[in-house]
Amino acid sequence: MNQRKDTYRAALQREPDVVAPRHAKVARLHTRYVRVTIELDPALPRELTRWVGPPVSAILRVGATVLRPLTGAP
Repeated sequence: MNQRKDTYRAALQREPDVVAPRHAKVARLHTRYVRVTIELDPALPRELTRWVGPPVSAILRVGATVLRPLTGAP
């Protein structure tokens, strides 16, 4: 029980991990009645490429496979 208390107290006294802030791209739209602020994560293009890349390449491979007999190319 004492060890658990000591571990808990030690965890409370630790400094929080410092995370480097990301520089987000900010786009603002101001009209007379509406104000919109959109913040884009700088890693967004990399994330989109990571998630969209494999399905798109699979579709391209299937399309090439289907079109190969139609064109008569080996």
